[in-house]
Formats: sequence, structure tokens, C-alpha cells
Amino acid sequence: MKSAPSPRLSLFFIGLAVALAFPAFALSTARADQFVTLGTGGISGVYYPVGGAICRLVGKDRKTHGIRCTVESTGASVYNVNAIRNGDLDMGIVQSDTQHYAATGTGSEQFAKAGPDPKLRALFSLHAEAFTLVARDDSNIIVFKDLAGKRVNVGDPGSGNRSTMELLMKEYNWTPAVFSLAADLKPAEMAGALCDNKIDAYVYVVGHPNASIKEATTTCKSHLVPLTGGEVDAFLKKYPFYPEAIIPGGMYTGTPKEVRTFGPRATVVAGADLPEEVAYQVVRSVFSNLEEFKKLHPALESLTPKEMLLGNSVPFHPGAERYFKEAGLL
Repeated sequence: MKSAPSPRLSLFFIGLAVALAFPAFALSTARADQFVTLGTGGISGVYYPVGGAICRLVGKDRKTHGIRCTVESTGASVYNVNAIRNGDLDMGIVQSDTQHYAATGTGSEQFAKAGPDPKLRALFSLHAEAFTLVARDDSNIIVFKDLAGKRVNVGDPGSGNRSTMELLMKEYNWTPAVFSLAADLKPAEMAGALCDNKIDAYVYVVGHPNASIKEATTTCKSHLVPLTGGEVDAFLKKYPFYPEAIIPGGMYTGTPKEVRTFGPRATVVAGADLPEEVAYQVVRSVFSNLEEFKKLHPALESLTPKEMLLGNSVPFHPGAERYFKEAGLL
């Protein structure tokens, strides 16, 4: 007859079994963090710090949702939509016009070659990037039509400045020949050229306040020109992804009153494959901390929740839509 195992031996084997099982149990119940990358723009621009602010807000509740958000400095809008499509980025900050062109496969040879992107989804909008016309006071440019016969920087080829200017010029039936000079300066060169009297005016699609425009308006007598009138109204009806925008009065020397214009919005987009819960938590993190978010960059100061749903030409991601419905915004 076999003797019964001693109590000490039984406890030993029970303890050994628990010890061996615990690591497996721990691994099975531990939550794996979800890593997501947000494409922005150049380090010196607005997109990069704004992207950093979004990821910091997401990180505040990482212990709850397990999402690790990181920022990548990129070539901005066009790069970001292409990288999302290729699976190299999860999210990106993109101008609303670029969003439209990527989704429809229009606007440039690159997008036409790639074809429409049916999987691009919107999360929310950010600040307006106003189409801004800066003119020397002695140029007598009061409205857009006054640019005819003047020396105008229409933007460097391939830039948002240039493409928006060319679209608007079509409403006026203008070609570059209408100007005495059609310059193609880069943003860093524009203020200096204006104040050195090499050009009479320049256009700049940008968030406000902007350092280059502050340089121009404080260094030489210059002002911002409003973009209004029948041609502009027709333009906005034809291109609804360019919402109206207002540049506050007094923001720049020489322009005491508000300036009405238009422009794309910076938008945050993702691919349809981004998990719904991740999209939901990213949107919730920003909207539930909106007052804190608005303080992180001057371009964000005037944002409102309703305004952050404007300017998109692609469907909202299901995760974003879920949050907006919960918050009563949809």
C-alpha cells in the first residue's frame, strides 16, 4: 500500500504549480500598448508643435487606454496622405484641399497617377490657414483686382500658395501675364523682397499669427488685403473645402480692422484601418482637454468644437463619429 503524500510535499507541488502558471497568467492578462504615429511637418512650422500637443494629450490617459502616440516631422500634407495610404503613418496633419485631392485623385499628376484614396478618413479640423495677401502701402493695392499690372509673388512651384493662387486667378480669367512680374519666391524670402521694394505684394497660405507677415508689416509700411467679392464667392462655391476665414484686426501693424478671406483648414486624418477605439481615444483626448490644447499654440486660440468639424471632404472615421455623437456635435 502506498503511503499518502505528506502535507508539506503537497503544499510544495501546489506552490510550484502556481509559480509556473503565474508568468503565463500575467502575460495573458497584460494589455499590450498600441503604438500610433502622427505625421506633421517641418520642425519650424505649426504642424510639428501642434502634433506634439495632440500626442501629449493622448498620453495623459495612456494608463487607461494603452495608446502611445508619437510625432514624426515630415514633408507635411502631401507626404502625410501618401504615407497613410502606404501604411507608413497612422495619422497625419493635412490641409483640407490636399485631403480633397488625395481622396479624389485630382489636383496634381501625383494624385492622378495614384488614383482616388477611398480609405482616407477625417478625425477633426484644426486652425484655418488663411489665404493672405500682403501689400506695400505705396502699391495702392486695396482689393485683389488691384494686383493686375503689379509685381506679385505668386508662390514657389508645387506649394499650396501657388496652387491656391492659380485656382483663384482662373475665376478672374487671369494668367501670370497679367502681372508686371510673377515671382516664385519661397516663404522665407517674401517679407525681405516686399520691404526691399522688389515686389509689390505676396500671397501666403498660412496660420496666424505668422512671423514672416509680422516681419513684413513691422519692417516696412504694408497691410493685409481682404479677399471678397463676386469672384471669390464663386470660387468658394466651387471649392467648398476652402472655408471662409477671418484674420483678427490689430494682429499686424498697418491692419487695424479684421480681414475677411478664405483658406484651407489644417485637418487631422487617418486611414480607415486605424482601429475605431484608437481614433475615438485620440479625438476624445483633444476635445475633452480643448482649453489646454488651445493654449499650446497661438494658431489654436480661437478654435471651437463645432468649428473643428468643418472643412473635411472625406467621411469621418467611425471612432471620431462615435465621439462627436456622444458629445452632441453630430
